Amino acid sequence: QVHLVESGGGLVQAGGSLRLSCAASGRTFSSYNMAWFRQAPGKEREFVARITWNIGSTSYADSVEGRFTISRDKAKNTVYLQMNSLKPEDTAVYYCNARGTLDYWGQGTQVTVSS
Repeated sequence: QVHLVESGGGLVQAGGSLRLSCAASGRTFSSYNMAWFRQAPGKEREFVARITWNIGSTSYADSVEGRFTISRDKAKNTVYLQMNSLKPEDTAVYYCNARGTLDYWGQGTQVTVSS
């Protein structure tokens, strides 16, 4: 059974930074893509960033390119999302996702950016 546990969310002022963590357990993730999604109130869940577990190739949504950085620590089985220059429109629940033959999701962590 795969478990993804997010942490690191909180309240921050516009222009500030947060680092989210996603601790993954339950299997090896060598063939998986790990990603962050977010969902703001009244909106659909949207893609934020993705990293391939083995090689570490990354991709980002246009809205966060240049401000957010996704990374992973293989030894700790953890994926990170460093978020800089935060904007009020980044306010959302952020979800960790592991995609292989199946899709797995964490419970989410709230990020609130005040103006």
